[in-house]
Amino acid sequence: MTQTQNPPRTGETRPAARGGTEVKGPIQQNRLATDEGKISVAEGVVQKIAGIACREVTGVYAMGAGTSRAFGALRERIPGSTGPNVAQGVGVEVGETQAAVDLDVVVEYGVGIADLGRGIQRNVKQSIERMTGLEVVEVNINVDDVHLPESDEASGESRVS
Repeated sequence: MTQTQNPPRTGETRPAARGGTEVKGPIQQNRLATDEGKISVAEGVVQKIAGIACREVTGVYAMGAGTSRAFGALRERIPGSTGPNVAQGVGVEVGETQAAVDLDVVVEYGVGIADLGRGIQRNVKQSIERMTGLEVVEVNINVDDVHLPESDEASGESRVS
């Protein structure tokens, strides 16, 4: 009598290929395709999640390239505007099961850019995967500028009396 073997479910063990030891841990499954139908996530949703997750990381001063930041600042000053655009500085590609993210950031002076970048990548990836079920294959970060703290000269105070 032949016996069919059902694939293990998430969290179950499965034998390793070529006579190795058992592998424990989650098995990748498409969480967006169910027996009831298909779930799709719009690019705008992933952009907003990525923008918010990036801004949560200490050391990120602003997001977006120079011109988009200027337009964003102007837009925020218009009465009745909805406030800052959380998707500013975020580019995404979304497929059926995967997403890739590109971020343009301005960092605060004194922050280690490599450490900050890894923290951003980790937070953005975890947030998108947890909220959408998409697998994030890459998070690319482009540091466009460094925000310098304001000096006495920039604040308009005179150094002489």
